[in-house]
Amino acid sequence: MSIQKKVKRDLISKFSINDKDTGSAEVQIAVLTQRINNLIEHFKNHKHDNHSKRGLVALVNKRKKLLSYLSNKDNEKYNSLINELKIRG
Repeated sequence: MSIQKKVKRDLISKFSINDKDTGSAEVQIAVLTQRINNLIEHFKNHKHDNHSKRGLVALVNKRKKLLSYLSNKDNEKYNSLINELKIRG
């Protein structure tokens, strides 16, 4: 489910544009990807947790919208981000 503060801080520092950046599309996509991966691990033990599945679908849709925005805005950053996060492949 949620991610630990240290992991989130590391993701923000890795994908941020400057030292005060916490809300850029790259950072948001990285944090959502970590949350999605945590939920996928959760579902390996709890197959019938339908309430969390609904939340997973919402997170995936939000990440999809942000990826679409980043693809339209800066395709080079988009390609490097999906390769670094190992999305789509």
